[in-house]
Amino acid sequence: MATTQKTQAQRVLESLQAGRELTAKQIAASFKIASPSKVISTLRSVGYPIYLNERKDSKGRVTNKYRLGTPKAYASQA
Repeated sequence: MATTQKTQAQRVLESLQAGRELTAKQIAASFKIASPSKVISTLRSVGYPIYLNERKDSKGRVTNKYRLGTPKAYASQA
């Protein structure tokens, strides 16, 4: 029985394609990746539109989350 192992980038991409928004810390912990920004950069270099968006929670705390798709400013103008 052959098993195929996915690369770190493939695992992150699948998660983003499923609609998840992930912080660098979540990527590092969930996928055991030492440099999340390098994986995101690799995915961007092969053409995936990955954006880093700032999010505020109800207490005013700011987090930056990666997501796949078009930027919200442009999406609302379409």
